Amino acid sequence: MKGLTDIDGILVGHATNLDARTGCTAILCPQGAVAGLDIRGSATAASELDLLTPGHLTEKIHAVTFTGGSAFGLEASSGVRLFLERKGFGFQTGPGILVPLVPCAVIYDLSFANAGLRPTREMGHAAATAASSAAVEEGAVGAGAGATVGKLYGLERAMKSGVGSATIWLDGPYAGVRVAALAVVNAFGDVRDPQSGQLIAGARHSPNSTDLIDTALQLKRGARGGFPRTNTTLVAVATNAQLNKTSATKLAQHASAGMAQALSPAWTIHDGDLTIALSCGEAKADITALGTAAAEATAQAILRAVRSAPSMGGLPGLRS
Repeated sequence: MKGLTDIDGILVGHATNLDARTGCTAILCPQGAVAGLDIRGSATAASELDLLTPGHLTEKIHAVTFTGGSAFGLEASSGVRLFLERKGFGFQTGPGILVPLVPCAVIYDLSFANAGLRPTREMGHAAATAASSAAVEEGAVGAGAGATVGKLYGLERAMKSGVGSATIWLDGPYAGVRVAALAVVNAFGDVRDPQSGQLIAGARHSPNSTDLIDTALQLKRGARGGFPRTNTTLVAVATNAQLNKTSATKLAQHASAGMAQALSPAWTIHDGDLTIALSCGEAKADITALGTAAAEATAQAILRAVRSAPSMGGLPGLRS
């Protein structure tokens, strides 16, 4: 399993500054992908999301940029756009004039990253340059370099997270159809394994403890922590099935269910959770079947994001 790059036409690259504890991830679909969007959080920071709505003029986009740095990180998408223009990919607006269409979404890692060091246009260009069809690198890389989870009682009791990616293969009449997800997990809540029901990462009893408090349970008991509005889980889900913008939007909505399966709680007022869906093929499959696979792939990608994260910056990570 390669993750998101199991979908032909999708390339993924990271640019990481571990000293700064931040970075960005470029998801390229140079030949164009039909895309859809679902926003479930209440603290989203992004650019060019209108491109993903069914009513927008353009049918396809050419990349997605996920980045740290909060709103400052939006600059990274300019580097991805510049890379694609130089390679001759984009929406033709006139004779010889190409404008690559690159939606961008950010996580807030400013309180974990080193002060003043944020993803730049040059970092976005580097991520796009590094993009390939190889297996997606996971953990504290790219946009996941500064990602953390479980922040009910502040960063000092959180855990390290990162980037994860997973693929689901359909079967029967849909044999050959694939759905894959990439998640950057920077959640306010905890991460729970949907199969076992067990919490695997999140808010801890104390800075020196590895025992988890169960954020959802504590909230129901009236816990009032710092409630930082500094969290977001970003998901890109892609398929080789042929979709239009309306069905791509539906795929993104289905995939968001995977967040609710793996994040506890998900979609809070303190998160900017969103999902972008990409269609890069001509295979045929029922949208409900695709959506079921998309939710599963998303949940698995979230689990992989925390399981592949090393300890960093004083926070424990499961890989360590």
